[in-house]
Amino acid sequence: MGWGSGYRVFNDTANALIKAGATDEMKEAVLTDVIRALHEQDWDTELDSLQDYLDDPAIVRAFAAHGIRWDDDE
Repeated sequence: MGWGSGYRVFNDTANALIKAGATDEMKEAVLTDVIRALHEQDWDTELDSLQDYLDDPAIVRAFAAHGIRWDDDE
């Protein structure tokens, strides 16, 4: 069984970084670590979070660092 609560953890963190005006480099570094930690807890809603940030290249890169990419055919 996966851990769907990661959606809120990830999105709250991403939104806080955006609100604080974090640089792309900071967002990518922090969120890459968050994604890794969530996967260690069996996160299974990563595509739901990724979909919410497709317009933010730094966040998309953080997901891509873990092999998570958005398929436009979904």
